[in-house]
Parts: sequence; C-alpha cells; structure tokens
Amino acid sequence: MDRPEGCDAPRPVAVPAAVRALLSGGPRHGSIAGVILTRGARATGAVLSAVLAVIVASWLIRDVDAIGFGQLWRYWAGLHEARTGAMPTTSGTDLVLFVVYVAVTVAALRAASAASALVVAGVVTLAVRLPGLWTIGSHRMEAAYSGDLCSRALICAFVAVAAGAAMIITAGAGRRPPADSYERTPLGPGPGAGVLAFLALCAAGAVLIAWEIRQVVRDPYFFPDWYVGGDRIAQYLTGPPPGWATVVLALLCVAAGISAAARAPHARPFGLVGAAVLLPGGVFGVVRIVHYDLLEHFGDQSTELRLSLLSSFFQALAALAALIALAVPGPVRAPGQDPWGGGPGWGPAPVTPPHHPGYGYGYPQGGSGGFGPPPPPSQPPPGW
Repeated sequence: MDRPEGCDAPRPVAVPAAVRALLSGGPRHGSIAGVILTRGARATGAVLSAVLAVIVASWLIRDVDAIGFGQLWRYWAGLHEARTGAMPTTSGTDLVLFVVYVAVTVAALRAASAASALVVAGVVTLAVRLPGLWTIGSHRMEAAYSGDLCSRALICAFVAVAAGAAMIITAGAGRRPPADSYERTPLGPGPGAGVLAFLALCAAGAVLIAWEIRQVVRDPYFFPDWYVGGDRIAQYLTGPPPGWATVVLALLCVAAGISAAARAPHARPFGLVGAAVLLPGGVFGVVRIVHYDLLEHFGDQSTELRLSLLSSFFQALAALAALIALAVPGPVRAPGQDPWGGGPGWGPAPVTPPHHPGYGYGYPQGGSGGFGPPPPPSQPPPGW
C-alpha cells in the first residue's frame, strides 16, 4: 500500500537492551543457561562441593573400615549371603555422589557450565539428605545404629542440606554475562545426542514411576512410610527412604531428558548427574541376575519377575547411553536473527563496508577470527 505524499516513514522505536534481553529470553531472563560465574562464585561453589565430597568420603571410609569392601559391595548389591558385623550406613549411590561432588568441584573452577553443575549438585543433595532430618531419629534407626552414629549422621545431614542450598544460591547470585565473544559459554548436546539422551532418560524415568505405582498397589501397608520414612521400612542411615529416592531420580531423569531434547545449555550437567545416579540400580540388578543365574530359568519365572529382570538391564543400558551421549558438548549454535536488534521494520539494515582494491584483502571474510579467503578482485575500469 502506497504512502500518501508528505508522510514520512515511521521511525523505528529504540528498544532498550534490557527489554530486548527479556523479550528474547536471553541470559538476563533469570536463567543460568547463557551466563557464567564470577571468580568468587566459582571458588565458593568448589569449596561447598569439596565439603560434600569429604562428608560422603568419611561415611564410605567408616563402612569399609567396619565391614570390609567385599562385604560392603555384596550388601549394596542386595546379595543374601552378605554377612556384616555392623550395619552399613551408605549405599552404592553414595559412591556415585562422591564422584559427582569431585567432578563438580573441578567443573566449578574451570568449566563453562559451572552454574548448571552447582545447581544440579545442590538439588540432588537437598533431595537425598533432606529426609534424614526426620528419619535419623526414628526408633528403627536408633535400634539399628548407635547413638553416636545417629548424632553424627544428623549433624552431617544438616551440613549437607545447608551446603546444597548454598550451592544453588551461589550459582544464582554469582552469574555474569560473558565479557566478550571469546569467553566460553555453556553448550548443550548435539542434535543426535540430545535425542538419544531424551529417549534413554525419559524412558528410564517412566519405568521407575511404573514400578512405584506397582509398589503402592501391591503393598499399600507400607504407604506412606515407603516415601517419607518410618518404622515399617528399612533404609540406610545416611540415605532417603526407598520410594522418595526413586521418585526423585525419576523426576530428575525426565527433566534432564526434556532439556536434552531441547538442547538446552544446562542439559549436559543435569543429564550426566541423572544418568550417573541411575547407573548403580541397573548395575546391581544385573549383578544379582548373574549371581543367582536367573536368566537360565527366565521362561519359568512369573511375568512380574521377568519384567523386573528386563528393567535392570534396561536401566543400566539407558544410563550408559545417556552418559556416552552427553559426555561431549554439541556444536556451537548459529545465532538466530534477533527481532529486537535490527531487521525489516525495526530500523535500517547494517551497512557492509565496501571493498577497496588498494587496501590488500579488505575486511576479513567468514567468521573464523578473520582467517578466510580474500574477496574476488574487482573488475578493471573500461579501457584497461
């Protein structure tokens, strides 16, 4: 439609940078995806993660010293012939958490995804240690463990919960945008890796939820102690109730899987931690199957038992697949056109500097730091 004569074209509206970042979902929109941490936040997060690693290591050393690593491993795997002189206070998940805390300590100091690593470690710590604040003092715990152990476990639970919350706060308060385009920012998984992690983690989470529903239907007598703790179920001194742990793991796997499908920058730390925590259940399930030769009589087992055996193999394979898929970051995404930074209807198009033959190669071509092929030579004037 033609404009009437005498009418000037509407001037583009100047949109502030903060508004552009907010409307485009950029790093200032309360996200940890496109930001990095300050040096002080990195050091604080590393110290908090190291404290959690020391707490877990102290309990693991206590169990190995009191029971022996061989018997402790059999107890973790659920083998019936495991005989221990003292009750273990840890599970196989604690060994994985120790590895996670060590990795997060290193990532907090050096990795671009330090903020996401601190957040997922803090969330997992809160989820795992929070029930201990009310389950450690139960009658069943006091009967199974000495009063000194219960007191130390309660103190460690308080410290772990405080450290987990502090890690999340540090990751949120220590954010800053990249100083320049050369400073590394978190990268999500690649397209194929994201789809594989999504399928593996979400399927594993769905299987865990299905078994929890079956648990409630089959043994309603243990509800709600199965999820919040009580005298009717047995659990480790430093661990959460079995149902609580399974539901938290399922939710973490589903959330990490959805993030991986979207190739979010925080998907790799969340997915790696979720897969790492998922792995012990599958591995110990496979160990029990092999130890008791359950596959030799697979056809003679009940349908529920066969599904349980298959679930153990699937859980181990899903965890390994997610770990492999998310181990390597994906390629850097090409930045899309920002509707608030120029374009049709939002202001004049950027001006491209002309090429001057007398000045060497002119402006660098390509986007690899100025190293690209020179522009084609200009045509000579008529008559040359």
